Amino acid sequence: MKKFQNNMRSIECFKKKFIQIRHSMTEIILSDNDKDRIIQITKAMASDTRYRIIKLLGEQEHDISRLAEALKQTEANISAQVKQLEKAKLIESRYEPGNHGVRKICKATISKIVIELKTT
Repeated sequence: MKKFQNNMRSIECFKKKFIQIRHSMTEIILSDNDKDRIIQITKAMASDTRYRIIKLLGEQEHDISRLAEALKQTEANISAQVKQLEKAKLIESRYEPGNHGVRKICKATISKIVIELKTT
């Protein structure tokens, strides 16, 4: 009986850890009912630059300057691309003090996008 109770405690502990891990990874699952959201996300991901920004931000947070440097593009262009990704809610940003004013720090809000299409 004691062994059974220990096993049950282990299972409950595992469940709690698994649930915490699942909550830390944001997954978007879309179905046919989410047509507008599907279009919004696919448009945002259709740009090579925006796709590369998401990939970089999936690894770690970056500011606009670092993204521009990594992608060999202007800060103005990266800033415009970031706005598109923010509109689609694929990334979020915050401002922090920098050497010359404020820095915009960006991070990905998603780790996985699933689109489920039903065929008739």
